[in-house]
Amino acid sequence: MGAVVALVVIVVGLLLAAAVVLLARRRTDLGSSADQVTFETLHTVSLAAPGLREGLTESGARGAVRHLRALLGASAVALTDGTRTLAFDAVGHHHADRAAEHAARVHETGETAVLGPDEVSCADADCPVRAAVVAPLIEGDTVVGALVAYRPGRSAMLVRAVEEVAEWVGGQLELAAADRQRTRLIEAELRALRAQISPHFIYNSLTAIASFTRTDPDRARELLLEFADFTRYALRRGGEFTTLAEELRNVERYLELEQARFGARLSISLRVAPEVLPVSVPFLVVQPLVENAVRHGLEGDAAVVTVSISAVDEGAEAAIAVEDDGAGADPEAIRAALIRAGRAEEVAGRRGGSVGLGNVDARLRQVYGDRYGLVVETAPGAGTRVAFRVPKFAPGIHPDT
Repeated sequence: MGAVVALVVIVVGLLLAAAVVLLARRRTDLGSSADQVTFETLHTVSLAAPGLREGLTESGARGAVRHLRALLGASAVALTDGTRTLAFDAVGHHHADRAAEHAARVHETGETAVLGPDEVSCADADCPVRAAVVAPLIEGDTVVGALVAYRPGRSAMLVRAVEEVAEWVGGQLELAAADRQRTRLIEAELRALRAQISPHFIYNSLTAIASFTRTDPDRARELLLEFADFTRYALRRGGEFTTLAEELRNVERYLELEQARFGARLSISLRVAPEVLPVSVPFLVVQPLVENAVRHGLEGDAAVVTVSISAVDEGAEAAIAVEDDGAGADPEAIRAALIRAGRAEEVAGRRGGSVGLGNVDARLRQVYGDRYGLVVETAPGAGTRVAFRVPKFAPGIHPDT
């Protein structure tokens, strides 16, 4: 019996030793204390970034300020825009109204200021705010606001930390400004794409319609209605998103008009999964690709050019492709067109390049991210295939009503 007890004790001891080793390994896997501090700092920075990417706004500042306070280990932190306090985070908020006043000098000079008890302290003996460091927020070459950090006393390390964090905040604000500029540019390009429907297309469509007025008045009437619906959709005011169903319906109108012009030279193949029809897509994201396929596909000597359009369900995404078996193009020219995305002459399709490809690629990347840009496969004499994917469900993206 004693031997059994001894054996049990030995087994328990071995299990405890193994548990200690496992715990030690887990602690080692988490890294050193310095590694853990670095991770926590990076995590806090990642939490502050989304708010700042809105720009120096009240909502963005409110979303970032508490994370900035955690990053600095300050008693209180404020973000100002030079005239007012946008956001203030602290245990007590009775210093919030004075933050803009504390930042006024920094906004004028663009230099960090350290404020002492005479300028910061209040009558509350238990208040942890007795000193402040105020650093400018610089966007480009302009002071747009200030970061104010409050502490119980002065600290050289706090000065350096506040300056570093303010510089990082300024970088986020510059990125936000770049995003806004890019959004404005893309919106301007979309307006141009709407307004600058190829004059040749309009002229040729109306000429084709006129040719049927004597020989087939009913056909002329149908084409005229298709033309009216096409232009109404393309030139509608507002509306950044639509459904794939609406986009493809407008593509059908466009192709109906082009077939009236080219007749048997243009063959159309359409393959669409019903599951993807309700998916939201950027407005005018498919029609420019089809126009490009028709225009460049028919540039060669082929008797018949087939334009194939597909939209298939791929789980969480919808995959859309436009393909033609026409003349093809130089891949380097297409690559250059995408790099120069958004230039007015490409949007209008006035010379070289591809009609609207750069605009479509830029808008897809701006909405969904770089991995959702256009994929172009082409070569001289080998036709062209342009494809892209969109998430079937994406936050904040829905058809405009």
